[in-house]
Amino acid sequence: MRLGKKITGGKYHASRKSQKHELPGIPRIVKLRAKKTKVIRGRGGNKKLVLLSSDIANVTDFKGKTKKSKIINVMETHANRFLARQNILIKGAIIETELGKARITNRPSQEGTINAILIKE
Repeated sequence: MRLGKKITGGKYHASRKSQKHELPGIPRIVKLRAKKTKVIRGRGGNKKLVLLSSDIANVTDFKGKTKKSKIINVMETHANRFLARQNILIKGAIIETELGKARITNRPSQEGTINAILIKE
């Protein structure tokens, strides 16, 4: 029996079309460049500040102190190694900063900032 077909060979028809809120959004890719943000309209008219590119991260050290630091390079990404080659910043990416190696702990494309914690080398 083929997918989407009745046992008699007829088609199953969808009961309705997909609604606008069910459609996928445009993927926002955060690149390693000068800071650029965008305000988008959310559901109910709410505003969301999203990040399109950035070269600064809020880095927390081992004592719990947070400092702004310039991002030099994206070292590795566990999700996809090609994202690191293209200098794309996502959650869990290992970045090289002025303070040392750090791991991104938030989702930059959703929150408008980059937060990271230093990792022991």
